Amino acid sequence: MKILITGGAGFIGSHIANYYNEEGHEVFVLDNLASGYRENISFIDESHFFNVDVCDKEKVETLVKTHQFNVVIHLAAVVSVVDTVNDPIYSNKVNIDATLNMLEVNRQYNTQLKKFIFASSAAVYGNDPQLPKNTQSLVQPESPYAIQKYAGEQYTKMYHHLYDLPTTALRFFNVYGPKQDPNSPYSGVISIMKRQFDNDASFTFYGDGEQTRDFVYIKDLVNAITRVVENEATHGQVLNVGTGNKTSVKDIFNAFEKSYHKSLAHQFEPARKGDVRHSVADITPLKEIGYTPQYTINSGLEEYLNS
Repeated sequence: MKILITGGAGFIGSHIANYYNEEGHEVFVLDNLASGYRENISFIDESHFFNVDVCDKEKVETLVKTHQFNVVIHLAAVVSVVDTVNDPIYSNKVNIDATLNMLEVNRQYNTQLKKFIFASSAAVYGNDPQLPKNTQSLVQPESPYAIQKYAGEQYTKMYHHLYDLPTTALRFFNVYGPKQDPNSPYSGVISIMKRQFDNDASFTFYGDGEQTRDFVYIKDLVNAITRVVENEATHGQVLNVGTGNKTSVKDIFNAFEKSYHKSLAHQFEPARKGDVRHSVADITPLKEIGYTPQYTINSGLEEYLNS
């Protein structure tokens, strides 16, 4: 298959690219390297790497017309909640307008498309107290990021129902693993924690540390994506990708202390605007197409810390 991964030089995209590359597929990556790194995808040669801004409509259209991708995995986005709060106009352009354009150019010009996947986020659920979160749960966005991801996934869903485009939107929960950049101001808490433990630096809890998340190891996420790509019954659906288990940030911190055999100075700051208190995924629809998470939080952390 010919596979295009937008944002493919980032943490999640590079793992997906590596998987499909090792499986012998022809993998193309589009990334302007604003938050991704070329070295993350050193296995992708220059003829398969496009240093292009996803907002560049003409270049995106030309690429789709030229290459007729079988699979498009659309990850490119402003991924920081903080950045979307600081500049909602720009992030709207990237997270909604560019997504709509990507859908439209594939509808108009790609006759070979078998699957279009849009990366949404558990952030769309906000602080709705119902747990676990399922795709029938109340949507209660707490940030421009969450609004933009919800709009993107609904466009993705609509393009299947109106135009029969083979689309699926996936609400990623808290993904972690190798290559996650700890230097972003809103990176995954696990990668930040790892950096602090590696450097004997203090760690800051935002809130009381009792907030919970569904932490999903990157290999489980890739496994979920491959199953969705191969399953036509997921066309037009919105699905959660997680583990179905919740873990508190304090529990993660305690696991790090055990793994590193040391304690770390830490302090507590007020919770950040837009942060969600509790989150865990209902993954029943994914399980119905054969997905089973292979990593517990402990086995995932062990592999991550030894990678």
